[in-house]
Amino acid sequence: ATLETIRSDILTASRDVQFDFLDTVNPIYRQLVALRLEGDQTLLKSALPDVRTQNINIVLKTIDGLKLAELQDYFGNDCVLAAVNPARVDLVSTRTAVISTIILKDRTAVILSLPNGEKQLEWIDSDRDSLRKDINQFRRELESFFEPYNYQQAQKIYNGLIRPFANQLEQAQIETLVFINDGILRTVPMAALHDGEKFLVERYAIATTPTLTLTEPKALTPQSWRALVLGLTKEAIVDGREFEALSNVSTEVKAVTQTIPESKQLLDEEFTRDRLQQELGATVYPIIHIATHGEFGTEPEDTFLVTGENDQLTIDELDRVIRSVASTTEPVELISLTACRTATGDDRAALGLAGVAVQAGARSALASLWFINDQTTAQIAAQFYQGLRQSNLNKAQALRAAQIALLEAGGQYARPAYWAPYLVIGNWF
Repeated sequence: ATLETIRSDILTASRDVQFDFLDTVNPIYRQLVALRLEGDQTLLKSALPDVRTQNINIVLKTIDGLKLAELQDYFGNDCVLAAVNPARVDLVSTRTAVISTIILKDRTAVILSLPNGEKQLEWIDSDRDSLRKDINQFRRELESFFEPYNYQQAQKIYNGLIRPFANQLEQAQIETLVFINDGILRTVPMAALHDGEKFLVERYAIATTPTLTLTEPKALTPQSWRALVLGLTKEAIVDGREFEALSNVSTEVKAVTQTIPESKQLLDEEFTRDRLQQELGATVYPIIHIATHGEFGTEPEDTFLVTGENDQLTIDELDRVIRSVASTTEPVELISLTACRTATGDDRAALGLAGVAVQAGARSALASLWFINDQTTAQIAAQFYQGLRQSNLNKAQALRAAQIALLEAGGQYARPAYWAPYLVIGNWF
């Protein structure tokens, strides 16, 4: 049996059997990648460029298979996560480069894919545990809202992920970087990497996607400018847990609806599962903007949004609501979740965040890695949509413009804690 057949059999089996994926199938994928990349260094260094590229392409296909399998294992739904592009779509733009990572036991492979088909392999010579320690420290420092920011970890990670490719990126006149990150690397925003002079977002528009085979490159059209805007301003208690009032959500909802006039808002008690399904069934909303507490947990049942009336909406339930009305309409172009959080060091939760767009039946998502109860969230959201609508920017460019505006405003808002957590996931066009 092939590796893909074994993966498919496990993922369509019972949930107890599916857990074997983490212990059995996942390591096999990584061993196969290690054999390809580490076991034949002579080939990679001395063979003709076409041969090296062919070998790396096989590795990238294997990595994509692993990423798809991880998402299917997390969400437990094989058919929903079927690839929309069986072939990778690396060559989607002459100004876009893709950086893929795969964490092995003793070091991490970093692969650059350029628009002309050229591939370059580099290594981070740090074992898995040391990398995890570095990334977790980076994440903790990023979330500091009051202490002066220390650039040391941001520069260290930049030196491993980006600096080896700096010349090639400049020569190819790259404007957008798309990251397909592995494991613990999903838990931190690439925008906050630092080269010693500037943050990475000051040089490139940035997006992330769980795998290119799940990414459908398509720009927003004028017909896409209608949004359903949902929000929670009041404190809530769900299953005994208290969630603080979101005093800035009213400002955020107002900013979004002003930027997208053809919008409808559902706030507080109106924000329920039934009203959401009713609205989506009655009107096509290419954009769904949700401003409420969002938790991404180690398991999908622990991944939910807080709604009105002290209730919750799991990502699986959101998916079913959207897909129940999507069969007769176009897919949701963009879902925005601006008050999400994932725990530091929880790469399973970050995996759920990475797959939120495809699982929720949307082409792309705007989401946050950590929660900010501040007016800056409204500012980021408003400027993001303004960039999309008024400046004809794509999603990655629009988020970059919004983040740079906050960064350049100076003062406390220049700290990455305020602007860095937001990610464009999936289709970045």
